[in-house]
Amino acid sequence: MDFLYALSQPGGEGQGGGIMAFLPMILMFAIIYFLLIRPQIRRQKQQRQMLSTLQKGDQVLTRGGIYGKIEAFKGKDDSQVLLDIGKGTKITVARAYIVGPASEPVETPKAD
Repeated sequence: MDFLYALSQPGGEGQGGGIMAFLPMILMFAIIYFLLIRPQIRRQKQQRQMLSTLQKGDQVLTRGGIYGKIEAFKGKDDSQVLLDIGKGTKITVARAYIVGPASEPVETPKAD
């Protein structure tokens, strides 16, 4: 108890510990922000930019691993994409589930 009483006294050793007590937490938050949060925000911004620049005829890859060629945009605010995945097979995919452009050219076989 004498220890707590001494720290609460104006002339005791407890002075100056206010900001120093929070300094480790502030430093940990700064490290987490610069190592985890900031790069994630940058990746999300790049993804949104890529999705907004998609055009008809682009070859893309979906999160499900499906390669296809964009045939048209559908839905409210073009939130859906009609993909031709080969042999006349077309599927509708949510625009948000497109990972990016296909790294390799997609060969669309001719319909028999």
